[in-house]
Amino acid sequence: MTIRVAVIGYGLAGRGIHSPLISAVDGMQVTSVVTSNPQRAQQAQSDIAGVTVFPTFDDVLEQAHDHDLVVIATTNSSHVPYALVALERGLHVVIDKPMAGTLAQAQAVFAAAEKADRTATVFHNRRWDGDFLTVKGLAETGQLGKVVTFQSGFERYRPELTGRWRETGGPEELPGLLFDLGSHLVDQAIQIWGPVVRVLTHARSVRDVTTSDDDTLILLEHGSGVTSELHATVFAAEPGPRFRVLGSAGTATIFGLDEQEGDLGKGHTPRDEHWGSTRRVVTVCGGDGQVFEHRVESGQWNVFYESVHQAITTQAAIPVSPMSVLQTVATLEAAVKSNALRAWVDVPHIN
Repeated sequence: MTIRVAVIGYGLAGRGIHSPLISAVDGMQVTSVVTSNPQRAQQAQSDIAGVTVFPTFDDVLEQAHDHDLVVIATTNSSHVPYALVALERGLHVVIDKPMAGTLAQAQAVFAAAEKADRTATVFHNRRWDGDFLTVKGLAETGQLGKVVTFQSGFERYRPELTGRWRETGGPEELPGLLFDLGSHLVDQAIQIWGPVVRVLTHARSVRDVTTSDDDTLILLEHGSGVTSELHATVFAAEPGPRFRVLGSAGTATIFGLDEQEGDLGKGHTPRDEHWGSTRRVVTVCGGDGQVFEHRVESGQWNVFYESVHQAITTQAAIPVSPMSVLQTVATLEAAVKSNALRAWVDVPHIN
């Protein structure tokens, strides 16, 4: 069975990430793209043989019988309404992160998916970053002993405003680093250390106080006893570690960013022989003073859409479960409240 996919939005995410990953999966085909931008429409027709370009999402809905899956790679405010109407029309849904700004909105989407007997999931692709897989493996093997602190950061250097909607959008767009990179940081932390009990956030706008947050610190207390220190900023001319894990038996450190997004930008795809490979290393300093270096694992973003295909065609497990998404959304919603109150805020338990 070939899954016929409509990619809604053909900007950085739709064109640069979703479409090539989908096209690399046997049994999946991008048959439609939605964009009202003439230049992007031409790009889609050049990039994807035989693709149909629609100017609006409504055009896809009118042709719902010709599609199986919609990938929502549009601005954040459209994620929930687009997902709800697509599910109502009997289509499976992949939603880019952040899925939603509130737990209630996210629950509404998954309730609609259950009612429609369709798959709904969120594109948390960075669960398959090679460095994250490496850190997760260290945690699972217990090599670092009892882990006390998990440090994770996306640190970039963009000191000037670019004018993108993620910088200047209104509150309904969920702009800024808290929801953009914070979605990845929080999701990854929960995947290793489990649900969050409470959160403390300091998110500020430095480049222009009237725009969205661009220097953000999120502290998470996990039920497991681990504290996560998560940092996203655009002021790191010299970035710190991507990951640093402190445990009773040693400390693990990884520098640099996962290469898969950059490789996609260079025209590479998961069909390439060395997809996801890296020269980066994880340094493990033991309590006895010994230092070991291991090659970071290869990235596996291809797993996401391969798993989506299996979930739709064979009813296999959804690659990013509703429960895990709800935990992340609930934590981010509490983080927003924490930032407003300048205080720790409890995160509701998700059953």
